[in-house]
Amino acid sequence: MYSAPALQPPASSKRLLIIDDDKVLADRMGKAMEKRGFEVKTIYSVSSALEWISGNSPDFALIDLRLADGSGLDVVHQLKTALPTCRVVMMTAYGNIATAVAAVKAGAVDYLTKPADADAIEATLLAKTGDHVLPPPPTRPMSPERVRWEHIQRIYEQCGHNISETARKLSMHRRTLQRILAKYAPKDSANAD
Repeated sequence: MYSAPALQPPASSKRLLIIDDDKVLADRMGKAMEKRGFEVKTIYSVSSALEWISGNSPDFALIDLRLADGSGLDVVHQLKTALPTCRVVMMTAYGNIATAVAAVKAGAVDYLTKPADADAIEATLLAKTGDHVLPPPPTRPMSPERVRWEHIQRIYEQCGHNISETARKLSMHRRTLQRILAKYAPKDSANAD
């Protein structure tokens, strides 16, 4: 049976930084988190976030991985250097194992795929250090096509985004690999309703 981890007691300060280039989604998430008692600052780009961080100190951060002007990982590095106690959660619509590992190595406490609801985000932000907010196991696992795509993404990440080296490691033609990398993650046919 799934039980959520104990949440930290409400902090006197719950300043939350949300960074996402999807303004509608970011603003909607900001309003939902304000209703949950957070003081929210919403920013839509890496450059604006890095500038804002230099003079401010959020307690929490919810950062999109892929932004129009760069990577959310750059913001995580800067944030964790300036404010090591800030709890950072990464979010992305392009979820894969390699980017999750990169996010955690950069200092994020957790990694969520979009769309994530506000309750799950709040639970993840407020979870005690060391606790992991794990949803119940999926009723239907990933399709073989999705598992293959995840594996290719992980090797690509490990090769420093070098297509030629990744193609050699996977014994795959370079152009075939480029076509695979240009596509979104395959939909799980087993999960289609």
